[in-house]
Amino acid sequence: MRLYEFQAKELLQRYEIPVPAGRVVDDVAGAGRAAARLQCARYAVKAQILSGNRIDVGAIRFAASKEGVEATAEQLIGQIFTTNQTRPDGEKARWLLVEESVAAVQQVYAAVVLDGSAGRLKLLTSRVAGTGIEARIAAEPELIRQTPIDLTSDGPSADFKSAAEAIELKGAAAEEAARIFRQMARLAVELDATQVEINPLAITATGQFRALDAKLELDTHALFRHPALAAFRQALELEDGDPHELAADRHQLNYTALDGDIGVVVNGAGLALATLDMLREAGCRPANFMDVRTTASSLDIAHGMGLVLNNPRTQAMLVNVHGGGMQRCDTIAEGIAIAMRQTTRRVPLVVRLAGNNADFARTRLAGSGIEFIDATDMKDAIQKLTAALKSAAA
Repeated sequence: MRLYEFQAKELLQRYEIPVPAGRVVDDVAGAGRAAARLQCARYAVKAQILSGNRIDVGAIRFAASKEGVEATAEQLIGQIFTTNQTRPDGEKARWLLVEESVAAVQQVYAAVVLDGSAGRLKLLTSRVAGTGIEARIAAEPELIRQTPIDLTSDGPSADFKSAAEAIELKGAAAEEAARIFRQMARLAVELDATQVEINPLAITATGQFRALDAKLELDTHALFRHPALAAFRQALELEDGDPHELAADRHQLNYTALDGDIGVVVNGAGLALATLDMLREAGCRPANFMDVRTTASSLDIAHGMGLVLNNPRTQAMLVNVHGGGMQRCDTIAEGIAIAMRQTTRRVPLVVRLAGNNADFARTRLAGSGIEFIDATDMKDAIQKLTAALKSAAA
């Protein structure tokens, strides 16, 4: 779950990482009040969208007065911005962050990210920062320094001081940067963040540090451990994300809409990806990706089936399940039966059940009166699906 800049900065402040003084507003009057309270020589007015490259599309602007802030806010609030990181239809700016524009004499880059292949956190630092850093690092990968982070009983541990000195910080500046890096790692560990990025981390003429921009991503599956972050999630759901994907997430489903016509319900992300690959190899176009989590109930699964069936593009469905210790096949079968009883829409339905309680699930599904095509394995399921499509088209 990626946070807005203002949300990320709120969390940085909780971990004693300095950010510019600022206020979040949702209208022009609020922007004017924020400017009056901040009393800055220069203001940054920043549209809050879940995308980088904002300055390139005019989503970040500057003003020198309260009146200038209000005029800028009138231009930004409600505007739709499109960058190379947004959806094709762009993102609407519902909120603005009005903050002090900080004059920096030096800028550096810092991020704590989860290295999935190594199964650990690492610190990324660079003396290069700001807009265009991705292109610079792609051209000169030696500009980025990687420092592994160990987890100890005393918290995250790494040679943070050396990481600071390696990006040309010295003395008190290196000490403060090392402290900030350590706090970023603490935040990542304690809040289950997969990315904590500050770009740029600015240093002023008086030696003060400020996180001018921040990106923070939290592990969605770990949010149950952090009920205090519920307000952040509600703000994100208000404006961003496919409503079907958000609803699926609340029902223990990982769902992504695709542009095909074959509905897919699978338990396990790896099995789901393999299923999509096999469908494409057979000339079929999946309408969605759906991974049923092990914590999903039969009612959750019924909701997922309903999502797929309610998609007008869906011309057939494939349910591919391998029951395990936590997610038995009969739970999936019960969810299928509930969903089919709740809708009058019928499309060819191919079901492959294997693993824990597969035979029992198959018997229950057959006894429910639901019309389905039983498949013995994945290859058989794809073959029967393509045959059903041909028969329906004849």
